[in-house]
Amino acid sequence: MNNRKLYFLNSVLLCALMLTACRKDINPVKEEIEAIIPDPSSAIKGFYLVNEGNMNMNKASLDYLDIHAGVYRKNVYGTANPEVVKGLGDVGNDISVYGSKLYVVVNVSNKVEVLDVKTGKKIKQIDVLNCRYITFNKGKAYVSAYLGEVGDPKAPQGVVVCIDTTTLNEVKRVEVGRQPEEMAIVGEKLYVANSGGYSPPNYERTVSVIDLNTFQVVKNIDVAINLHRLKADQYGDLYVTSRGDYYDTPSKLFVIDTKTETVKKTFDIGVSNLAIDNDLAYFYSTEFSYLTGNNTISYGILNVKDEVLTNQKFITDGTDKNIMIPYGIAVNPISKDVYVTDAKDYVSPGRLYCFDKNTGKRKWSVETGDIPAHIAFVYK
Repeated sequence: MNNRKLYFLNSVLLCALMLTACRKDINPVKEEIEAIIPDPSSAIKGFYLVNEGNMNMNKASLDYLDIHAGVYRKNVYGTANPEVVKGLGDVGNDISVYGSKLYVVVNVSNKVEVLDVKTGKKIKQIDVLNCRYITFNKGKAYVSAYLGEVGDPKAPQGVVVCIDTTTLNEVKRVEVGRQPEEMAIVGEKLYVANSGGYSPPNYERTVSVIDLNTFQVVKNIDVAINLHRLKADQYGDLYVTSRGDYYDTPSKLFVIDTKTETVKKTFDIGVSNLAIDNDLAYFYSTEFSYLTGNNTISYGILNVKDEVLTNQKFITDGTDKNIMIPYGIAVNPISKDVYVTDAKDYVSPGRLYCFDKNTGKRKWSVETGDIPAHIAFVYK
């Protein structure tokens, strides 16, 4: 066989292999189904759970729990959208339901995916560079965004982007602090936790206050370094977490009075995430230290009405010892059951646990995608 024919055959073989690889990429990840305890009478129909997936691995995925039928469905995005070659994308950072639509913030893919809440079918993609979290008010969606490339210490000031939920177009944006994280709305103001996480030890330490009528920053509340979570209770207070510097400055939780827009109380506890339901805030802490190289994990309940740390436990049967890395938390607004996710080793499928509101005992658990993180409830 001469060299020309050999080259030709090798070229054909190479092309065939490349086409085969491309076809494999097009095939969506198969949906998997697992049974749980059904509750046909629940006013909550179910919830979506977004799995973050590891950065740069394009493994973000979407699961759905049908509470009525007692069915947990993994990888529903691929089933609903088989034509989307790369699936949901890279790092699913937040999720929320507003009206008839489901919004999924996909951080490294620089987009907000808008889906039909009933079918999971993609409606539109809204491009937002380095987007982080989403919240809603009066027909508008507000998305916090770092801007700049991931990890860039020279990244510009962050922004909050306002999106019309009818047209799904960006309306306007306002500049806030560096690397803004979670947001909450109280009255006519939007509060944004700024982290400055790309430039340690020069962290940010403020909560930006945006007047929603003018969409301008009217104040910056000094709190602490490296802020992250921000949740509002029913009394007009904000609960804001500081991750510290992972060395000598520990994580803490702060309470902001939105009437005076000042910090009125500090809890000397690490809080990685929390879910507020009526008068109770359920939280966990996965506090990492570069000094020890270890995580310190704990769970607890705060009474937000009295602003005190209780001695109550929402996990009482020892299941917490089986959870490697708690990574997400939510409370069913009707049944009051508490959901906790486990990211395990960050590269394997995680797990979702449901704990009974009265006994604190595990009711069921299911396997999820990689790094299960954020939950959005769906009503009837």
